[in-house]
Amino acid sequence: MMIWAIIATIAMSAGISMLATPMVRQLAERIGMMDIPQRHKGHAGPVPLLGGSAVFTAILLPSLLALALVKIWAEQGAPGWLPEALAIHIPGAATKACQAIGILTGAMILHIVGLIDDRRNLGPWLKLIVELLVAGGVVILLDVRILTVAGDAVSITASIVWLVAITNAFNFLDNMDGLSAGVAAICATALLGATAMIGQIFVSAWLCLILGALLGFLPYNFAPASIYMGDSGSLVVGFLLGVTSCLTTYGLLTPMSYHYGLIVPLVLMAVPLYDTASVILLRIRERRNPMVGDRRHFSHRLIRRGMSVRSAVLTIYLCTAATAVSASLLPHVATATGAILILCQTIGIIMLVALLESGDAKP
Repeated sequence: MMIWAIIATIAMSAGISMLATPMVRQLAERIGMMDIPQRHKGHAGPVPLLGGSAVFTAILLPSLLALALVKIWAEQGAPGWLPEALAIHIPGAATKACQAIGILTGAMILHIVGLIDDRRNLGPWLKLIVELLVAGGVVILLDVRILTVAGDAVSITASIVWLVAITNAFNFLDNMDGLSAGVAAICATALLGATAMIGQIFVSAWLCLILGALLGFLPYNFAPASIYMGDSGSLVVGFLLGVTSCLTTYGLLTPMSYHYGLIVPLVLMAVPLYDTASVILLRIRERRNPMVGDRRHFSHRLIRRGMSVRSAVLTIYLCTAATAVSASLLPHVATATGAILILCQTIGIIMLVALLESGDAKP
């Protein structure tokens, strides 16, 4: 995918998100869609929600426009002004239209459920059921899968678990100003680098839109945040990152890159997955509902170790960026030794994260 097309797509999505965010913020204030500090909420006063609607709009509208143009150009021929490097991908992109509509439908369902949950608490189990149904539909009906070499049963099960895990990881991570959106932007950048390098135009275009939507939203969401994504945004962002990580193919880079590529998403999203796993284990150890929110997340534990909100968020950004670099290198290694070294580096980063927050056992 040509660099100018990547930049233009990111800029378009970022522009939509940047313009839409103040609008939805005003709407949230008008209709009382506010995040009120209570229990595990740490912000000082009410903060408007609906930021997820701005992010999703910046992804959805360009996606629908692109799909419409692709269908028209596939039937009537690409316009003369479209560069040949992009025009040759029009027929292939047109064949992906149904899959794209299905994925966007799944994201829309999660967005609506998130909006309802932001307005009135639906409870964690109902949301989990919806996530499982959406993930199952995308995996079974749209063939969005990982581990296909292991057979249908293993592939379908692993893919559903992966999508639900990543969706919840970014939902759980949305507990501090700018945290989930920033980490998601870093992960989207790393995935974009991988897909653009091997010419996966369809996946690259979506990652450009996701990245642009997050970059346009972050200035309003970084500490001190004037608006939050809410579940309507974090569920969608996590779901779409999970889907694009499943669709990314690494087998074209080196003879062994397919096998190493299987663990690229795990390495890339090691920090969000660590946060999810650690907070769930802490809740289970204390015999509490693992799906009920509290202030035991990695970010909260860093703050109780003396960091400011911004310092904690930036620390997690840097840890995520470090694992993202490792993930980007994995498909290029030619030997198992290189892959093992990269995996050990990632484990070392997670151990460093654990050391940074160790010694804090307060609820």
